[in-house]
Amino acid sequence: MIFSFFTDSGGTGQWWIVFDRWYAGPLKEKLKRPFVHLMFGARQTGKSTLLNALLPLDTLRIDLSDPEERSRHLSQPGEFLALCRGLPPQRKGQVVFVDEVQAVPAIFDAVQHLYDRDKERWRFVLCGSSARKLRRTGANLLPGRSFIHRLYPLTLAEHPPLLKSPHAFSPLPLIWPGGGIPPNPFPAWDLQARLAYGALPGIVSSEEKDRPELLKAFSIIHLEEEIRREALVKDWGAFLRFLRLAAAESGQILNYAAISQEIGISQPTVKAYYQLLEDMFIGFRVPAYAKSPRKNLLSTPKFFFFDLGVRHAAAGLIPSLDIVNVNPGPLLEQWVGIELWKRLQYLGRGQLHYQRSRQGAEVDFIIEDNSSLTPIEVKWSEHPKLQDARHILTFLREHPNQSKHGYLICRSSRPMEIHESVTALPWFCL
Repeated sequence: MIFSFFTDSGGTGQWWIVFDRWYAGPLKEKLKRPFVHLMFGARQTGKSTLLNALLPLDTLRIDLSDPEERSRHLSQPGEFLALCRGLPPQRKGQVVFVDEVQAVPAIFDAVQHLYDRDKERWRFVLCGSSARKLRRTGANLLPGRSFIHRLYPLTLAEHPPLLKSPHAFSPLPLIWPGGGIPPNPFPAWDLQARLAYGALPGIVSSEEKDRPELLKAFSIIHLEEEIRREALVKDWGAFLRFLRLAAAESGQILNYAAISQEIGISQPTVKAYYQLLEDMFIGFRVPAYAKSPRKNLLSTPKFFFFDLGVRHAAAGLIPSLDIVNVNPGPLLEQWVGIELWKRLQYLGRGQLHYQRSRQGAEVDFIIEDNSSLTPIEVKWSEHPKLQDARHILTFLREHPNQSKHGYLICRSSRPMEIHESVTALPWFCL
């Protein structure tokens, strides 16, 4: 669940609005296990809000995004140990929650010290929005002692469409924990709004007039300023030029040489900048499928920003419906890729790929799950035709043992069979 606080227009009352998160149920059960729990994800995906809703009221909370708190723990390494040891013992263990833990990596060593000496006295929950500093400092991520959790922007299951089809079968279903549907979903949006503003919880629950400024603030404050604060980039101007270009080319095949030439930095630096975005959970790669019998296929991965609204703002655009109207097809393709990627991460299995020949024939996405392959094409069309599925059919013929059926994600009003092996699926049925 995710909780938002409001006051009425007269300022005389207050109430809670509750929205459900898909991962709340699995996380609640896992938090009962006697291990250290590490929660990672990009800023504004709702990590702290979700954990604060699930953890007991008497939890010791340490927020390292607070400059005063962060400075105190950096300057006094023994502060954390002293706070934990000062807590009264409890039968089920006293919960200690540290937010933005990457700001003080030494806390991982302190947690291991306490956990190894008494696995029952404390329940540690550590939350972070960047793995860069942890990797750079060689932080101890507590192997063999920890569960790792990740939270992402909203999925279609949490943020439902305005239209639904009870007869659709998704190529990658994300079933709500316990079955059924969430009793308190986030507000329903149409497709254009999703492509314009993305799926961060705070954006989805805000008024439309506020969304562009909120996304701009994310780009400036939560992205640019965090990188600056952590001193992760030496040439700030070059990085900002890279960020805009990388955002503008989200969903495209990586071309380090072209970006290097346009920005005026070396290819190793370009690669390091992309890795930085991954470390901050701002983007992810979709590798090319490499097990095809064909030899004329590209092998370079694609790179996607994790959220379309953030992508627009980082590219220097004003998130709005106007952006969608200019060129909606590539944005729909990105939305489908992001949605499939989030589901695979939550399900904890499978891999997302794409395939493209040197002649330009492309299958937008391929879901590899155990030994099965599901090819997926994305078209903006409301009236898909068999011609739109030609690359899917080629893929099915080339992989007869692993791939039996393909899907064309589009804007049709209902699912339809355009070939015995291909279903055209409305986006809201994905």
